[in-house]
Amino acid sequence: MRDPVLEIRGLRVDYGLGDAAVHAVRDVDLTLHRGEVLGLAGESGSGKSTLAYGLTRLLPPPGVISGGEVVYHPVDGPPVDVLSLSPARLRAFRWADTSIVFQGAMNSLNPVHRISTQLLDVIKAHEPRSAAAARLARARDLLRLVGISADRLESYPHQLSGGMRQRVMIAMALALEPQVVIMDEPTTALDVVMQRQILGQLAELRQRLGFAVLFITHDLSLLVEFSDRIAIMYGGRIVEEAPAADLYRRALHPYTDGLLHSFPALRGARRELTGIPGSPPDLRAMPTGCAFHPRCPRAFTPCDTDVPPLGRPADAPGRDVACWLHPVAEPVPR
Repeated sequence: MRDPVLEIRGLRVDYGLGDAAVHAVRDVDLTLHRGEVLGLAGESGSGKSTLAYGLTRLLPPPGVISGGEVVYHPVDGPPVDVLSLSPARLRAFRWADTSIVFQGAMNSLNPVHRISTQLLDVIKAHEPRSAAAARLARARDLLRLVGISADRLESYPHQLSGGMRQRVMIAMALALEPQVVIMDEPTTALDVVMQRQILGQLAELRQRLGFAVLFITHDLSLLVEFSDRIAIMYGGRIVEEAPAADLYRRALHPYTDGLLHSFPALRGARRELTGIPGSPPDLRAMPTGCAFHPRCPRAFTPCDTDVPPLGRPADAPGRDVACWLHPVAEPVPR
């Protein structure tokens, strides 16, 4: 197995304090290995974006990290405890080691500044001693890297298409050659043709530059083709994690199976689209036991009283699941 570049252990994120706190992320364990694409899927409200903002310490108030750890492993040097970084070191860590492409990123560009200004500001903020000519050359190279002509540097955001603006944001995320790129639903507002182009471009860049990607989306069909591994999130917890091909062929958790049957197969025999009945749980009043049991067609006695641990089941080695249908032989280590 490849070396880990980012480890999340027992991460808990709340909104609010005390008894009124909403537990949006609950004891999440994830490991991102160097150079891989880890997909994170789930319905809206499952905690995916909160997890991304928590591990980068970008949570807006009243969000707070109430427990756990996030460890970054640089190429050279000792591991870094992200949650204990000082403000100055945290500022250096962002963009240089870990960057993020935000949800709705194509609308994140400042409409009154040229693309050149916004790209150059990122480089100058982290490399203040670099020469202006070198920064400009780097900005031109970044645009070419994502398939945009360098002469578009002097354009304003409104002069670019939605797909081009999204590519500019990806270029900005890669400006300082980070080891980890977090992408929070970066293609949601784009049509399927542009989604395919951007994902193909991202896959090529990943192969060329070697960075790891945490790709967050509600569209599991995208992750099946693009990811090396996929983690499924529900009610603030990870409920299944497996290699993408294994998960597509055989989903262990009923929630994962429901997600897979919510979109048509691109190849092979036709299959019935069943979807998932009901709605995601209210995080302010979570059901007892397994959070999915009120919607689960296969729920039985322990599901409504006991929370299943995430771990490796005896009947499916090499993957993790939190479901009483597959008793865990080896829990996820903490």
